[in-house]
Amino acid sequence: MAEVRAEMVANVWKVVVNEGDTVEDGDTLVILESMKMEIPVIAEDSGTVASLKVAEGDVIQEGDLIAVIE
Repeated sequence: MAEVRAEMVANVWKVVVNEGDTVEDGDTLVILESMKMEIPVIAEDSGTVASLKVAEGDVIQEGDLIAVIE
């Protein structure tokens, strides 16, 4: 199981995956927006998205859980 956490304070601009989707190492999970920059959050492990903890428009803090990949 891998937890994907935010590395900065940002807005969730776009959610690319859904719960139950299969992802590969390097796939984009969500796209964050901070200071007019788009920052992709990348899967670091292959597996299935077990849970997605953010929605488009959410404001997240550094360390917040974004997704769990099993």
